[in-house]
Amino acid sequence: MLHADKQATRLAPGKPVSDANRMEMTTMSVHDTVRKLRHLIRKIAPGILALSEYRLSWLSWDLAAGLSVAAIALPVGMAYADLAGVLPVIGMYSAIFPLFAYALFGSSRQLITGPDAATCILVAATLGPLAGGDPEHYAALLLGLTVMTGLLYLFAGVIRLGFIANFLSQPILTGYLNGIALLIMVGQVSKLLGYTSTEEQFFRKILEFFQRVDQSHWPTAALGTGMLLVLMLIIRYQPRLPGAFVVVGLATLLVAGFGLDHQGVTVLGHVPGGLPSIVLPSFHHGVFNDLFSAAAGIVLVSFTSGVLTAKSFARRNGYEINANQELIGFGACNLASGLAQGFPVTGADSRTAVNNAMGGKTQMVGLIAGGAMLLVLVFLSSPLAYVPTTALAAVILVSAMGLFDLADLRLLYRMSYREFLMSVGTTLGVLALGVLPGVLLAVALSLIWLLSVGSRPHDAVLGRAEGHRGFHNIADYPDARTIPGLLLYRFDSDLVFYNADYMKARVRAAVAAQKTPVKWVVLDASAINVIDVTGLRKLYELREELAAAGVSFYIARVKRHLGRFFNEAFSKKQRKKSKKYRFQTLKPAIKAFLEEQQARGLTLPGTDAADPASHDPEWREPVQPPRMEELNRMPENREDEGPTRMEQTPGK
Repeated sequence: MLHADKQATRLAPGKPVSDANRMEMTTMSVHDTVRKLRHLIRKIAPGILALSEYRLSWLSWDLAAGLSVAAIALPVGMAYADLAGVLPVIGMYSAIFPLFAYALFGSSRQLITGPDAATCILVAATLGPLAGGDPEHYAALLLGLTVMTGLLYLFAGVIRLGFIANFLSQPILTGYLNGIALLIMVGQVSKLLGYTSTEEQFFRKILEFFQRVDQSHWPTAALGTGMLLVLMLIIRYQPRLPGAFVVVGLATLLVAGFGLDHQGVTVLGHVPGGLPSIVLPSFHHGVFNDLFSAAAGIVLVSFTSGVLTAKSFARRNGYEINANQELIGFGACNLASGLAQGFPVTGADSRTAVNNAMGGKTQMVGLIAGGAMLLVLVFLSSPLAYVPTTALAAVILVSAMGLFDLADLRLLYRMSYREFLMSVGTTLGVLALGVLPGVLLAVALSLIWLLSVGSRPHDAVLGRAEGHRGFHNIADYPDARTIPGLLLYRFDSDLVFYNADYMKARVRAAVAAQKTPVKWVVLDASAINVIDVTGLRKLYELREELAAAGVSFYIARVKRHLGRFFNEAFSKKQRKKSKKYRFQTLKPAIKAFLEEQQARGLTLPGTDAADPASHDPEWREPVQPPRMEELNRMPENREDEGPTRMEQTPGK
């Protein structure tokens, strides 16, 4: 405003504008434009702004990390191409070009994007039946699926759906990924050992292994199992080494040096070099629904796992990511991959771990890794023809072993047996039903778990415990005191359609359990943040039922934004008849109850209706309100918190 006032003063009619003032205004305008532009860039493409502030002191760290990531990402991309059912060069495209996009649009400084095992197997499960064995049709469908995945990511980011990262609970996600890991491991055994597999279903593949293991191609099996052991030893004893690069490079040298390809060991063959041509997708009406469903499943699963990886490494490095911006970043990655004829990608945890271990500082790591792989693709693609597929199978097998989270299963077994069963059930569902039905099963189980927890929330009958402020659950404090005839009931959840009947039943049970006939029920609504129409109707029904039994129903500690909803639970007639139907805190409710009992000549022993605290200092509220610094130190969800300031009670 000060700048605007100065500018208005200088431009006032009748006053000439000097050259100095004109230059100052121009400078101010330029600075304001630059500030707005920086804000826009930070909002849309934070990586660009981060790279513009790059420090040369970071380059040595980022260079080492970038080359290490490239050494792993290139062979992994080629290996995962087999999982996705495409040529190795497509895996290279998918490993290279998304890195450039994420470096510009992502919010994580450590995350490395690229092919992911779960995503690749989803792609193959979707496109295989649709393509009908036609490679060209498969490639066209892959292009459409990848671009559609990118567009869904961008749409979700624009409308700020970053919360979907929390949609799949951790036990359900663990179970799903464990199922994917087992599918991958069983599917790669035949390629590792060199026998032909014709089965598609998980359990049939296991049976097939025992039937055909004696048909293995022994040079292939020896090379593959040897590379598998080498890779496992590197990961165990030298985790900083690019194990995948070492294994694939060593296997390639053995094949080329000893002519193993002439002895029946399968190799990649010619890998086309150079840059890919940009191809635009065409969405056919006949397969649009199938592609859309698969893209939605890929977004849900890949974003959930990818953003967990990004959050984990951001926390280790002392910063936070923006989940909505990650949606934009992943969308840009998948669009880049799709236009380069690649397949859907997400955050890659193993390559991100390598980046972090090597001390990568910024998104420059992605640019360096992508550039290094691009140079190999353009100038050094010929040696890739000797890469044996059994070595790639070894890389995939070890990656799948890392995907299987046995430690998390053990933790679930000890902490929550029900969630353990849901996780195992998800795994079995993926194995028995397949990958795409497994996604639906994971979503369904997450919803069932959410409803099962929310439909029977915690609640409490409240009383006063000696030596403690506030009102407490009498189940937690056996010596807590209650007032005969008065039931203070707290419902520790939102009041919505799936738990409203449970709330009614719990109030009925609490009333029936009292030794002294209940005259008043006061609902402590401090934990209720949301109420829907069903919850409102159940409140009205509860009030009517209690009134028919001669029990009055009141509400206390209502959140201000819910006051209008609770008003509707009472008729206009009752609002006129009763001066107070809602109390700011529980203390006035207790006082009103005692006043009513005194008016009826039923004053309870040891109390004074005019002041319920007169004979019991425990009931007295503090004279001075707590200071702001005291409020800031109070933990959330305190059961012993004192009365809170609420909206003014109607009728006062």
